[in-house]
Amino acid sequence: MTAVSAAPTVEGVPDDPGTQARRRRTFAVISHPDAGKSTLTEALALHAEVISAAGAVHGKGGRRGVTSDWMDMERERGISVTSAVLQFAYRDQVINLLDTPGHGDFSEDTYRVLAAVDAAVMLLDAAKGLEPQTLKLFDVCRDRGVPVLTFVNKWDRPGREPLELLDEVEQTIGLRPMPITWPVGIAGDLHGLVERADGTMHRFTRAAHGASKATVEVLDADTAAAEEGADWERATEELELLDEIGAEFDAEAFHSGSATPVMFGSALSNIGVARLLDALVELAPPPGPRPDQKGELRPVDAPFSGLVFKVQASMDKSHRDRVAFVRICSGRFERGMVLTHDATGRPFATKYAQAMFGRDRSTIEEAFPGDIVGLVNATALRPGDTLWAEDPVTFPTIPSFAPEHFSVCRVADMSKTKQFRKGIEQLDSEGVIQVLSSDLRGDQAPVLAAVGPLQFEVVSARLADEFGAPVKLDRLDYQIARRTDAAGVETLKGAVGIEVLTRRIDGELLALFPHKWRLQAVAQNNPDLLLAPLVADTL
Repeated sequence: MTAVSAAPTVEGVPDDPGTQARRRRTFAVISHPDAGKSTLTEALALHAEVISAAGAVHGKGGRRGVTSDWMDMERERGISVTSAVLQFAYRDQVINLLDTPGHGDFSEDTYRVLAAVDAAVMLLDAAKGLEPQTLKLFDVCRDRGVPVLTFVNKWDRPGREPLELLDEVEQTIGLRPMPITWPVGIAGDLHGLVERADGTMHRFTRAAHGASKATVEVLDADTAAAEEGADWERATEELELLDEIGAEFDAEAFHSGSATPVMFGSALSNIGVARLLDALVELAPPPGPRPDQKGELRPVDAPFSGLVFKVQASMDKSHRDRVAFVRICSGRFERGMVLTHDATGRPFATKYAQAMFGRDRSTIEEAFPGDIVGLVNATALRPGDTLWAEDPVTFPTIPSFAPEHFSVCRVADMSKTKQFRKGIEQLDSEGVIQVLSSDLRGDQAPVLAAVGPLQFEVVSARLADEFGAPVKLDRLDYQIARRTDAAGVETLKGAVGIEVLTRRIDGELLALFPHKWRLQAVAQNNPDLLLAPLVADTL
């Protein structure tokens, strides 16, 4: 393991937190499953020349990539369960790209990642447009005030009209589209992309299987008109229409979350990816002051503070440890510094601090606002925790998603009860699953609450593989959870088909209902009863 800095130095650039923060761009990609998120992550790293072939991060095409103990499930189902953090230098800037699980069942993990970024790329499938998972995650971006860039992917395949897609974005989520590039040729017959700023056309020649960067030929407008004929004429007519309706780029509208820059391309063919990377550097905001729990802004040059947004154990079979991913919010991080764990007031040593690049790790010596630091063997840390040095601060915690699937979990072999309890406690603290309990059910049979059913499979696999405690899961008929209080517990006591359980991680009381009609009936009959919806509730 090599000691490195997470902040690639540039000659003549001051090494203070404020200056270094302005060099950072920290973002995540949000999308519906199968929109091409992992492929786009690979393509961005390829264009930044930090990998030599697409697939090197996620292990596609036979190349070595991110691994975990449940990687067999990922391969069999063609889904992403694990998360990755990629940090690399590009154009004298430091890019922190937070890749996330692509499957909707693991959207809660993506939600946590969105607490750690300054911008997001909304990835749309050219044929499908806005899809349910994308809408849910966009709502989270809106709630958090995260600016969104839009990349219309798979334009090398049959799809919808570009103007139709822009209209859907504006009508469905209220974001005013501001195209930066525009396609020449319909979806499935892409000839190139027009750069709106100067009117040039960029024509691409893709490499086999998209494993390397596509070559680019830049044509002026006259040459493009002569060579592309009707396709160029159609593109220019559409651009003229965009000019007439005032769809030019507006930085203030983008940063305020009322408009989105739009680019077109194909991540698989590496078309338009370099332009997206440039746009992130040029347009996306750097780390700025972050509101604390009181709503007061913490400047980036204040003493060190950081937010734990993810905890993950056994990411790699060769590293049987527990890593807390910390977004640096202010100040300068130096390995070995002693921080205060805000939740407990106890000191936290940072001797084992690492930078992550997919599955690869390297010891980190220093980092700045916007960077992501992996703290190893962080058994006391949980998602949403704050760490600080010198000047106390508490950042808002990260709320849990509304669970929609529930199962009673029991150990299959009673001799493994100790391992079972340890495993349940660890997976709960990592945020892999929500664990609910009650005096009636006891610790032997906790209720697992999940956003999606695949979370149960991950829990079962990890309990068996990591803790040697195979389990049996019995599904419950509940579909809806609502937050309640002690008065609600008394009101609902004995109610048919309803159960109130305590969420272990934060002590919240959750009332579980079999369906919305039962919930509506109870609410109508008890108008003073607290039944508060949870984050990302579908009802």
